[in-house]
Amino acid sequence: MTALAAAVARLRPEGLSNPVDPGWVPTKMGGPGAPDDLKLGHRTQAWLAAGDDPQAMTSGGYWYHQERQQPHPAVHDQGSQDRLLYTLREETGTTLG
Repeated sequence: MTALAAAVARLRPEGLSNPVDPGWVPTKMGGPGAPDDLKLGHRTQAWLAAGDDPQAMTSGGYWYHQERQQPHPAVHDQGSQDRLLYTLREETGTTLG
């Protein structure tokens, strides 16, 4: 949920929130023909969660193999984020913002 991570980054600037694309890796879900390296699939998540690299200490990014990528423009649309948060609140009873 890239838009959810962007909304969390916007609404909770004191924390860090970044969505990660682990790649298409050869797992039961990805299948044996997946072209990405299984060993690389988790590194970005670990780097963001526990790393002390200044790039890893940012929020609101979209990451693939420790490289910041540009997500679809709708991800950063505040109206879209707010509609998502409203729907999630209606479904779960939990308010984020």
